[in-house]
Amino acid sequence: MTTLTTAGFHHVTMVSSDARRTLAFYRDLLGVGLVKRTVNFDDPSSYHLYFGDASGAPGTILTFFEWSGAPRGNWGVGGVHHLALGVATAEGQLKWKRRLVDAGVAVSGPFDRGWFRSIYFRDPDGQVLEVATRGPGYAVDEPIDALGKVEVAPPRSAELRGARDEAAITARTHPEPVPVITPDMALEGIHHVTAITDDLSRLNEFYDRALGLRLIKQSFNQDDPSTKHWFWGSYDGQEVKPHSALTFFGWPAGARPARGGVGQTHHLAFRAGSAEEQLAWRDHLLSLGVEVSPVMDRTYFQSIYFRDPDGLLLELATDGPGFTVDEDVVTLGSELRLPAWLETEREQIEHQLQPLQV
Repeated sequence: MTTLTTAGFHHVTMVSSDARRTLAFYRDLLGVGLVKRTVNFDDPSSYHLYFGDASGAPGTILTFFEWSGAPRGNWGVGGVHHLALGVATAEGQLKWKRRLVDAGVAVSGPFDRGWFRSIYFRDPDGQVLEVATRGPGYAVDEPIDALGKVEVAPPRSAELRGARDEAAITARTHPEPVPVITPDMALEGIHHVTAITDDLSRLNEFYDRALGLRLIKQSFNQDDPSTKHWFWGSYDGQEVKPHSALTFFGWPAGARPARGGVGQTHHLAFRAGSAEEQLAWRDHLLSLGVEVSPVMDRTYFQSIYFRDPDGLLLELATDGPGFTVDEDVVTLGSELRLPAWLETEREQIEHQLQPLQV
C-alpha cells in the first residue's frame, strides 16, 4: 500500500445547463456560498461557478460547468449516482426537508441508514443530492479499529425497502415553515459521494494503491439488498476523516455505462497538500501504469487528471493557493474573475455571458 494518502475530497464538479438557475438553487435555497465566479478555462465562453464555505475550504467545494444546450446525462457504471452534503443533526435535516418541500422540491426520506440519516432530492438539472447527518458513524456495527474487514448487513436500525413504513417516513418533517436557514441547518460540505461500478474488488485495489483510500464498509444497498454497497475513506484505523467517504454500488457485469452531460457529475477532485506532494502523486500514479495529465494551473489550485478503471474522471488538486488569491474573503464570488492569460479577452467574454445576480 502506498504511503501517500489523500486527506479526502477537494471538490466535486458537476454540469449545469443554466448558471443563473444553479446560483438561485445552491446559493439562495441551499445557502451554500458562491466563492468564485469565473469561466471554464478550457472554454471561456461559459461560466465555471464555485460554491463552498466562507473561504472555499477543500472538502466543501462544489463547482459547476455551464453547458447550455447540452443533452442530459445519465448515471451508470463509471459515473456518480449522487452527492451527499452533511448536516449535524436529524433535527436540522428535517428543517431542510420542510424548506425544500415548501420551495416545490420533491424530497424522499428521511431514511435511517444506520451510519447516518438521509434525505434525497434533485437540483434543477436532475443531479441527485442527499443531505446526510454527521452520525452516528461507521463504528455502530464494527469496531472502529477494524472497519471494512468483513461483509456486514446494514445496521439493525436501518430502514430497508419492503420492510419500512413508507407513509410514516413521508410524514416526517419539521412542523413549521423554514423561511430562513438556521445555524443548526448549516451544510458541512461533502459528506460522501456515491458512484457505480461493475467490479468492486478491482476498485478496492485501485483506490487503495492509487489514492491510499481504505475500505471502511462492505455492506448492501438498503433500497436494493441484491446490490452490494462498499465504502472507502481516508482512514487511519481510528478515524474516518471528514469529507473523504467515497462509496460505490456494485452493479452486474455488462451494466449500462454512465453518460456525461447536464445533471451529472463531471469529475471528483481529491486533495494534494502541496505542489511538491502533487508531483509525488503524479510519479506514484505513473509507476502504477495510470495515465496522468501534466500539471495544469487552475489559478486557485494546481491539478492533475486521471481515470479509475471504470473511466470515472478523477483529479488531484492542491490545497493552495486558494480562492483569496485574487479576492478578499469578504467579497468572494462578487465579481467575474479571469486568469491573467484571459484578461485581454474580458470584454468579449463578458459579452458572451448572461449576467448573474450578485
